[in-house]
Amino acid sequence: MKNINKFYKYFFALFILMACDEELRDLSFTDSIAPPSNVSAAYDLTQDNTGNVTITPSADGAVSFEVYFGDSTTEPAKLGLGENVTHTYAEGSYNVKIVAINLKGEKVEATQPLVVSFRAPENLMVTIENDAVISKQVNVTATADFAATYEFHSGETGVTQPVATANIGDQLSYQYSTPGTYSVKIVAKGAAIATTEYTMDFEVTEILAPIASAPAPPARGAADVISIYSSVYTDVAETNYFPDWGQGGQGSSWAEFDLNGDKMLQYINLSYQGIALKDGTSVDVSNMEYLHLDVWTSVNGDITDLETSLINNTAGGATEAPVTKSITAGDWTSIDIPIKDYTDQGLTVSEIFQLKFVGTPWAAGTVFIDNIYFYKSPSVPFNGVTPLTFEDNFTLSSFDGGAIQAIANPDASGINTSSRVFEMVKNAGQPWAGSKITLNENFDVSNPIVKAKVWAPRTGLNLLLKFEDATPWPNTAASAEITATTTVANQWEELTFDFTGISGAIDFNNLVLIMDNGTQGDGTSDYTIYVDDITTSPELNLEPNVSLSSFDGGDITIIDNPDASGTNTSARVAKMVKNAGQPWAGSKITVNSPFSFIGGTGVKVKVWSPRAGLNLLLKFEDATPWPNTVASAEVTATTTVANGWEELTFSFSGISTSVDFNNLVLIMDNGTQGDGSSNYTIYIDDITQF
Repeated sequence: MKNINKFYKYFFALFILMACDEELRDLSFTDSIAPPSNVSAAYDLTQDNTGNVTITPSADGAVSFEVYFGDSTTEPAKLGLGENVTHTYAEGSYNVKIVAINLKGEKVEATQPLVVSFRAPENLMVTIENDAVISKQVNVTATADFAATYEFHSGETGVTQPVATANIGDQLSYQYSTPGTYSVKIVAKGAAIATTEYTMDFEVTEILAPIASAPAPPARGAADVISIYSSVYTDVAETNYFPDWGQGGQGSSWAEFDLNGDKMLQYINLSYQGIALKDGTSVDVSNMEYLHLDVWTSVNGDITDLETSLINNTAGGATEAPVTKSITAGDWTSIDIPIKDYTDQGLTVSEIFQLKFVGTPWAAGTVFIDNIYFYKSPSVPFNGVTPLTFEDNFTLSSFDGGAIQAIANPDASGINTSSRVFEMVKNAGQPWAGSKITLNENFDVSNPIVKAKVWAPRTGLNLLLKFEDATPWPNTAASAEITATTTVANQWEELTFDFTGISGAIDFNNLVLIMDNGTQGDGTSDYTIYVDDITTSPELNLEPNVSLSSFDGGDITIIDNPDASGTNTSARVAKMVKNAGQPWAGSKITVNSPFSFIGGTGVKVKVWSPRAGLNLLLKFEDATPWPNTVASAEVTATTTVANGWEELTFSFSGISTSVDFNNLVLIMDNGTQGDGSSNYTIYIDDITQF
């Protein structure tokens, strides 16, 4: 139609130009063309809340149109006969003006109302529930058609505005200050002015009891622990966990709370309550180092502090001494009280027959207590360290532009063939930029001569070695430093640092290293060195206290923990792979000192498996190489979870305690050939005796 209209225009103009006489140039015939009439427009509105409206103008006698949209758009749309235009409107009412134009150019206009209304949100679905972990917190999710966001009105007195908003389909959380039933409202909003609401009465609850068990106590030898209340160790027999002592009259009471089979003590409205051993029974804890207990109280701050007293039944009558510790509300607080804190008060601890707990505030809160035991450092180590882990015995840090990390030895030759070393870089920072090695124990500086293997990119590089106590810089109380200079480039050499005169009475925990002190580094290879085998006591190197090997298709390496969650947040673990080889392919851990089973014949291992039902064989062997091994003992345990850490238990009951077992062999799915895939890849850690 548009092309036909243009054709008429062109034909009319051509007719005039080609006329040869005055009679043909007479245009009076156009006087008979009437102005446009019946001017109007048809609307077509989409139903998707986009605001798109298609406008099709019409009129009798018109050959073109102008459409004025009636909103902030100033320029009209110019259309030919039969054409239309689509325009996007916000929700509201408009006056659309249509101008019809005939062949002579005469214009006739008409104004026509347009109402654009969007669809309010539909099919609003709301889920609201109490958070399983955070007390008095609700989690809300809302979905709806034609909605973009939603508001949450908490229903709290005096709160009229929404307390939280979220995109439709997303979860929002809100924590109330007080538990109770609230009239909550959810308002769904879209492009429409109209909204859709959902209201309900919802009970906000408070977590008044633990929802998770206290941390599991570590494995300990029987001689290293005296247990009062624990599911892991053997408790002192016939202990009374609620002697009352007349406090029931103040509303104080007791119960044994059961959390999915895990039992714990619950003291309600705690004024003071306690534990009494069987009449005539006492325990001597003078050779123990700590009293441990795990305490939980609700997030409303029922108990802010717990006072724990030991009461000794001496010949002169009962005496006691208290120690007070703060409690973290809503979570387990693990408390370790040094026995020295009691003896320093003059308490004799050779005949402890009662423990007393006092709550703050008095008689106003409830506590849950678990894992009450005395303990000391292991007297019979499993293999020199308990448990057997794959962690280093130090931590690394840097300051003011320094950087340090443990890497594979980039030049395992000459005087240093170690597999792993420290890499130190001095970046553009302060001229004193450096790094620090912090030990878990003190350096023994009784021998003042310290040596370190150093690989430097140049001769004449100065390396400062500085011992510091545990007080953080700049408040370090004691320190001593020596500088040595490299004499070779691009190879290992041993530097000597003479600390003659250093005080052996100071607890030096930190070893600071600074290259070219006073000169700014640039992070290049010219300011990159490698350090290893810092010989003091203990010797600092990056070799593990075990050696790893594999056989017949097995493979074992130490790596960063790929899933530091759940029951194992260790930084480093052992990775085991069973490749296509023999069905008995496996790996071996050889320790520097023999495993000892004098303290117990049970072994626990944390295992991450890709599947449930994977069989892991644990086998102890003496130092005689296979196949001539003289003594061995093996046990198999099966995984029960997939893609997560769990602790497997191996009972070596009857194993000889007189044999020096130096090797621990591990085989997954013994009798089945592996393929090296993720299905035959596991991670192990924390091999512990109990």
